[in-house]
Amino acid sequence: MTSEVIVDVQSKDISFALLEDKRLVEFQKEGRTDTFSVGNIYLARVKKIMTGLNACFVNVGYERDAFLHYPDLGSRFKTFEKFLSHLDNGKKVSVQKMSLLPELDKDGSIQHTLRNGQEVLVQVVKEPISTKGPRLTCEISFAGRYLVLMPFNEKISVSSKIKSNAERARLKQLIHSIKPQGFGVIVRTVAEGKRVADLDAELKILMKRWEGVVERIQQSPERPLPVYEETSRTVGLLRDLFNPSYENIYVNDKDVFEELSDYVKLIAPERHHIVKLYKGNLPIFDNFGVTRQMKQSFGRIVTYKRGAYLIIEHTEALHVVDVNSGNRSRSPEGQEVNALDVNLGAADELARQLRLRDMGGIIVVDFIDMDEPENRQKLYERMCQNMQNDRARHNILPLSKFGLMQITRQRVRPATDINVEETCPTCGGTGTIKSSLLFTEVLEDKISKLTENHDIKQFRLHVHPFVCAFIKKGFPSLRLRWKIRYGWGIKIVPDQSLSYLEYKFFNNQGEEIDMKERNEML
Repeated sequence: MTSEVIVDVQSKDISFALLEDKRLVEFQKEGRTDTFSVGNIYLARVKKIMTGLNACFVNVGYERDAFLHYPDLGSRFKTFEKFLSHLDNGKKVSVQKMSLLPELDKDGSIQHTLRNGQEVLVQVVKEPISTKGPRLTCEISFAGRYLVLMPFNEKISVSSKIKSNAERARLKQLIHSIKPQGFGVIVRTVAEGKRVADLDAELKILMKRWEGVVERIQQSPERPLPVYEETSRTVGLLRDLFNPSYENIYVNDKDVFEELSDYVKLIAPERHHIVKLYKGNLPIFDNFGVTRQMKQSFGRIVTYKRGAYLIIEHTEALHVVDVNSGNRSRSPEGQEVNALDVNLGAADELARQLRLRDMGGIIVVDFIDMDEPENRQKLYERMCQNMQNDRARHNILPLSKFGLMQITRQRVRPATDINVEETCPTCGGTGTIKSSLLFTEVLEDKISKLTENHDIKQFRLHVHPFVCAFIKKGFPSLRLRWKIRYGWGIKIVPDQSLSYLEYKFFNNQGEEIDMKERNEML
């Protein structure tokens, strides 16, 4: 299986697409100005104690207060509390020299542990979802490619996915010899087979991050205070996703390209050549077939093989999936064989949809009823096998007697929901528009205003592929006539993300030109 990562960098957001054998399996889109990110660390204040919930709300400087539950204070909360008090008093103290205080009582009460206005060092573990603020923990950690560093913790843990006992023992011994006193380390799966020099280099990087947190707390009197921001979302995603089997990582922005290239050189110097800067005229997602697959894969109804389809509904409490055979012809071998074939195909597509939409929480799937127990077992085993490539923690239950399968999947951010239905940009959904025959005249009028009134000679006009084909058709084509009349700096680009009579202008820096704003300036 070949894997590629496509990164589309726009002025307002960044989108990531993971392709396996040219098939879209993961997609994430985030605003470039988003405030929160999992992994960020804040020196915050307790705002309100919720005795009944054994939890509290914490002000971390966001519009919605974050939520901290008592068990998330961590076993070493008292030690962290003492450490912060030393820093507030201006004392220079290191983790190595501090003695660990007794662990926090697991059955304790938050009202006897925290007070309103108290400063706490917290880390975001779950993004804000719906009306809920972010979820926090006081068990601070710094994640790297190979290791996770945890202050005030002496424990060394090795990923359970590393099966070799000899390798597990080797890694534990190596980490024990290089880690500083007072710090715990989790060895990640990708550290298997790595040299001590690679692990030591990353450990030093993670230690510098912790030292930066301590320095920031001492230097700034502001509260709440962001003391550590996770690496950029692009690098953070690549850190978690990176696999030596990747053939290419394509990026359409030079700055992000250099950022990713530097990171790959750091973690896998021999693979730095896979990061490539995309310079094509087509939008990067159109060029690699991502846009088309997104329009096919998102939405309420998702079709798969031979007319069968899934209906996916999202509610506040859970996600519901219904499997339908559609207009599929019946198997000559009988209804049972037909139902099994449809259900196995649904299991394949559903595993992809869970990753693609990042659906978390409870997922209930209504498969087509099957009478044979061995067929029900085949479906359960197929679903388990398909979910092995899913990085999120999950649990799958066998089919119930009603033909329902229940799945729980880790949720750390809202499910990705992309509206693939298009509202006509010309009529705004009213159903009446000007004649499409006049559309090219509208475009020429806009081009004339850009070149003659605003003196912009170099730009790209993005239109629907059908419109682009019409503009380039014949000799002399409309495109050629426009170039002769208005200048040779005009480029016509087909863009699959646009609806039929929609268009956009971009300058050479990739920034969209707002025609309405420019007309108001005249």
